[in-house]
Amino acid sequence: MLSWRVLLPCSLLLTLSLFSSALAAPPVASTVDHPHVVVSLDLDGAISPAVADLLDAALKQAGQDGALMLLVRLDTPGGSVEVMRRMVRTIRQSSVPVVLFVAPSGARAASAGVFLMAAAQVNAMAPQTTIGSASPVAVGGEDIGKTMDTKVKNDLSSLIRSLAEATGRNAAWYQRAVLEAEKSTAAQAVRERVVDYLATDTADLLEQIGKRGLPAGDGNVRFSPSQLRIVAHEPSWRHFFLAWLLDPQIAYILLLIGVAGVFFELSTPGVILPGVVGGLCLLLALYALSVLPTNAAGLLLLLFGGGLFLLEVHVTSYGLLSLSGLAALFIGSLLLFRNDGVSALPLRLIAPTVLGVCALLSAAVWLLAKAQRLKPRVGVQALVGSIAEVRQWAGSNGKVFVHGEIWNAALDRPDAAAPPPKTGDAVVVVAVKDMLLVVSAQGETRNPA
Repeated sequence: MLSWRVLLPCSLLLTLSLFSSALAAPPVASTVDHPHVVVSLDLDGAISPAVADLLDAALKQAGQDGALMLLVRLDTPGGSVEVMRRMVRTIRQSSVPVVLFVAPSGARAASAGVFLMAAAQVNAMAPQTTIGSASPVAVGGEDIGKTMDTKVKNDLSSLIRSLAEATGRNAAWYQRAVLEAEKSTAAQAVRERVVDYLATDTADLLEQIGKRGLPAGDGNVRFSPSQLRIVAHEPSWRHFFLAWLLDPQIAYILLLIGVAGVFFELSTPGVILPGVVGGLCLLLALYALSVLPTNAAGLLLLLFGGGLFLLEVHVTSYGLLSLSGLAALFIGSLLLFRNDGVSALPLRLIAPTVLGVCALLSAAVWLLAKAQRLKPRVGVQALVGSIAEVRQWAGSNGKVFVHGEIWNAALDRPDAAAPPPKTGDAVVVVAVKDMLLVVSAQGETRNPA
């Protein structure tokens, strides 16, 4: 029989080994046994500050609701690198897991969208979607210079590699997406461990995540779709306004309205309304263009075109300035946005907009030129050509009555041989000089110089 001196050390060793095994064992997946909230969000279009604000608001709501995850449906051509870095930080620092789902069919996660997919705790794609082409480009959409290209690509490739490694994905592919503009379909991305799931819709994705488990904390949470309650995040009015304002086509139209409004105010001072509306539209457009990937040459050409139409009012060019303004507006519209997550303006928008604005400005120029050739109808210049009655006269000066007023007057061509006008005679006003009417006898009327 074994003594207690032998049994006690053995018991202690056994207890310690069991305790060590328990500490070293992997975390056991927990199961949700009560309904959980899933906040859903749609991110469409270019990556912009408005989109980053929307993601922040959705994560805040998810945290307040104690949501199991934030499910984001993504479809983006890319966008600003700085905004992308901000969104990556938001995703990685979030206590609520972020699930990115490139959907529906035909959607894409390109350029900056690739970095968001790499940063997400879980990512997925629908059939017939694509991911990739994250190489940086220069201001005009062309390749960057060799030295700067190397620096920017190395910086971004190190960022995306660290994100892919942190989430256990194919870091080599993500680096190729930056260095070589690698691109893959949904099926290829799943096979190469670029994304985690291939799902036909949201319900299919949630079912797959529930079976495998959602990474949360130190373990995985398993659930069934019936245990989830999906709550859509409703964007605020501020987001709707910013999203509307940051639409490239809206910014372009506001810019041309602003140019036209300022043109009318400068050409006809005192109208006020066109100047106020034009100034407001111009300021809103300039804010949007400062956020969007705008080509400075295109913006300057549009402003130059408006200036040429304004110059037409004061310079006789027989339409040459107007034609040059039309060309400047058209070319500036083509160059306004560079290919950096924002598509160029379609010709079907440029052509009618530019032609309409040019027709409006040309009509205004013609009306102003016509008005300048007309005889004045108000003010002292309107008296030229009027018949005045002599009230008193001495030598070559006197007083005349015209349009209900008494005016000092002087003869246009004093002639000692001709008798001066007498009281009651009719004379013709031929000019106005410093509040003095220049008159001639009615029978000697001539056109004023």
